[in-house]
Formats: sequence, C-alpha cells, structure tokens
Amino acid sequence: MLILTLNCRRFSIQYQLFDWERRTSLAHGKVERVVVGDSFITHKVPGCEPRHLDAECTDHKDALRLILSTLTSPRFGVISDIGRISAVGHRVVHGGEKFTRSVLIDDEVIAAIKEVANLAPLHNNPNLAGIHAARELLSDLPQVAIFDTAFHQTMPECAFVYPLPYEWYEKHGIRRYGFHGQSHLYAARRGAAMAGVPLDQANMVTVHTGNGVSLCAVKNGTSVDTSMGLTPLEGVMMGNRSGDIDAGIVPFMLREAGISATELDLFMNQKSGVIGIAGRRMSRRDLVEEARHGDERCRLALDMEAYRLRKYLGGYLAVIGKPDAIVFTFTPGWEDWPVRGMALQGMEQFGIKIDPDRDNEALRNGTEMLISADDSRVKVFAVPSGEDMVLNEDVASILGWKKRPKDSHPAAYAAA
Repeated sequence: MLILTLNCRRFSIQYQLFDWERRTSLAHGKVERVVVGDSFITHKVPGCEPRHLDAECTDHKDALRLILSTLTSPRFGVISDIGRISAVGHRVVHGGEKFTRSVLIDDEVIAAIKEVANLAPLHNNPNLAGIHAARELLSDLPQVAIFDTAFHQTMPECAFVYPLPYEWYEKHGIRRYGFHGQSHLYAARRGAAMAGVPLDQANMVTVHTGNGVSLCAVKNGTSVDTSMGLTPLEGVMMGNRSGDIDAGIVPFMLREAGISATELDLFMNQKSGVIGIAGRRMSRRDLVEEARHGDERCRLALDMEAYRLRKYLGGYLAVIGKPDAIVFTFTPGWEDWPVRGMALQGMEQFGIKIDPDRDNEALRNGTEMLISADDSRVKVFAVPSGEDMVLNEDVASILGWKKRPKDSHPAAYAAA
C-alpha cells in the first residue's frame, strides 16, 4: 500500500511516496516555480543521486502530472505505473474550528476548507489547488486532508481567545489556531519516548525550527498553548516573518509611511524577521558565516532570534509546570541552526543545562540525540522532523490500515 503525500504551496509542491507496509520512503522531492515559469523538479530516491528535471508547470495540475510521470519514469522512477498508489494525503494549513482532526476528502470537506481559506489565503488556496488536481488525475483514489491546526484544538479558551472584543471571535473567528501541528505532535511523541514518560503524562515544550519557527506547550500529551496565532505571523522571530510586534505599529506605518495594508502585510510576512534585520536575503549558513566575520547586522539577527526564543521558552515552562523535556525538531537544511544552543545558554535556573559538545555533534550530523548535559534536570533533545510520518499515519488510520497506536493524540486521527 503506497501513499502519495502532497504539500502544495503557492509556487511549489513537495511530495513523498511512502510504502506503508514496509514503513519506508520510496522517493520524495519538490516541484518549484509552479505558475511563475522556468519550473523544475528535484527528485530524490534513497541511495541515489538527486535528479533535476526542467518542465514547465503553469499550474498545480501540471506540477502533479510531472510528479506522477517522474515517479513512473523507466529511467529513475520507483513504480511501474500510478495504479500502484493506494491513497493521497494532503497537508492543509488551516482548518479553522471546523476541523479538529484529519478527514477523508469529499465535496463537503472541500467547501469547508474553502470557507476558512480567508484565515490563510496564501496557504489554503494552493492546498485546494493540489486537492482539485489530485482528484482529477487520481480520481479513483481516496484522498485525506491533514490539518496543521488540528493538534492545537485542545487549547483552553483562556489560551486561544485574544483580549479583543469577544464579538470578533464569535463573528469573524479571530482566535489563536496555531500551526506546524504534525511537527509538534511528532516531537511530543519522540520526546516522551526518549524521556521514558507515557505521552498522556508528558509535559514538555516542543520547538519546530525551519524558515518558520513555532513553539508548543504540551501538558499531559496535549497542546495547551502555541506561539503562532490566527496566522503563522505571530510568535518568535523567523526567517522572513516578524513574529510578535506592537500592534500599534500597523496603524502608525499606514499613516506615516503611506503604504497600503497589502504592502504592510507583505513587509511583515516576507521582508521582516532575519532578512529584515540582516538587510538582505542569504542562506542560513552564509548568515552565520557573515556574523562570525564581523557583520553586525547578521550578528544582531542571530542574537534577536535567540533572545525571543528564550523568552517564549521561559513562558511556556511556566505554563506546563515541571517539564519532562524540551524537544527541538528541525526540517531538512536546518539541522545546523545555531540559535538553538544560543537560546539555551543561561537557563540553568530552569534546570536546563546544554552540553555544547553534544549540541555541536547534533548540528553536524542532524541526527536524533540528547543535547543536554548529564546533570541537567530537564532533558533536551534534537529530533529530525517527522511531519511526513504523521501524514502517512493519518492516511493509514482513516483508511483502516492500522490500529491507532497507544501514544497517538486523538486530534491526529479521524478513525479509531
């Protein structure tokens, strides 16, 4: 039984073909520059050199057609025909309050995803484009939607309601939703297992790191607070997002700079964070190197990331009480993010003591490992992201391919 998972964004599609029975990835990759022109696919098969192919993709349907032809290619494909695929799983960023768990996709589900798309138009609309493409090109297959927001639907009202007129929540759905749910769920599972604590009794802070960064306070295995809010803009400083700012900056800049709301949204989501402080786009590795060689703006960007991350960590430790672990999970290319170690410095008063040698080893190798010192009262772990595994497990569970594991979270599964 093979599962094709899709993560459709505005101008790209990430994919993975997973063999559920053998619990192994057969291939994964990404189609980039969808819609904008000069499209290409990077296709990776374990144990083989990545393949780079140019092919024009005017929309997400073209991109999915390219993925399917690549997977079945006689030269570097991994299956003989698309009939080998048993199901499709779609990552959907925003489920609002309509979706508290993964669901089998039908017309009613599509309408509901579209209804909450105003909460994340840059994400849900491409997600819908991928769903429509898959339903057309793989019409015989069951399709499952897995929501970023589902894991956080266990937050108490005092955590998810904003201190704004309550009618805004009632009429417009303005509340904290949270994102990176699959990543936080996986991190919580692994953190509990590595700390030797049952998931339903585990208290920890999980940290998703990538170009987008978010934290989650996990109490007794469930999300009780998370740093991202109505949108992925809230929270800690990120690669190109500002994170928390004084809300008064918005009307101030609208008046003083004469820019539009649309332009301001672009600045905060795409031209702020690290690149806003550094003043230019660059790879994370180049940023670190420039900081080491004396670039003050690059150094400031790293210091600000660490400082704001440390503030959130301290607050969430207060929320969950006695922690069993802190778990940093990272997406590919972010295993060598130095801000993790910087943020954990000076937290001995919280019972957290980082082992620099272990942290450096984790940065070099990108493997799952303990990075706290032996005498640290709180264990700290670095864990590669398991978002894809959560997607596959949800698809399998909904289709009845497996029993729900004992350490699962109810929000992650639609089928018992």
